[in-house]
Amino acid sequence: MLKVGDPAPPFSLPGSDGKIHSLASYKGKQVVVLAWFTKAYSDACTAECKSLRESGDEIRVFDAAYFAVSVDPPDTNRAFARSLGLDYPLLSDPFKTIAKAYGVVDEDQPFASRWTFYIGIDGRILYVDKQVSPGTQGKMIAVRLAELGIAQRRPGR
Repeated sequence: MLKVGDPAPPFSLPGSDGKIHSLASYKGKQVVVLAWFTKAYSDACTAECKSLRESGDEIRVFDAAYFAVSVDPPDTNRAFARSLGLDYPLLSDPFKTIAKAYGVVDEDQPFASRWTFYIGIDGRILYVDKQVSPGTQGKMIAVRLAELGIAQRRPGR
């Protein structure tokens, strides 16, 4: 089980935007946020992804990269993101390799736990939120970024 201070498992996952996103490619960001969600098109996950979209302006003031992540196939997440008009990438881990490394799935639980990981500039876990409320998750990410003291973006970045 990952805890604060542990090195974050590296990842390289396809995004709904057609790009591959890896932890290494966001080196220099003060924080990378991975908001794991259970399953595309489910009611709670739809609410959570919409919440991140609706709070995007509040989240983007911080020097952070943020993603919602599931074990759904890339085509499913691409269609789901399009159906919700998302302005941030959904990442797909259909083989559950990264999900297992983060401890959000196991043999008894095939879908990801709704946990959010905050990864610092040093590649270590800053915070793990296991008490996610789907409808307010976007606002809570912005609040947590402020509580963690994450710098705000400089104009033009």
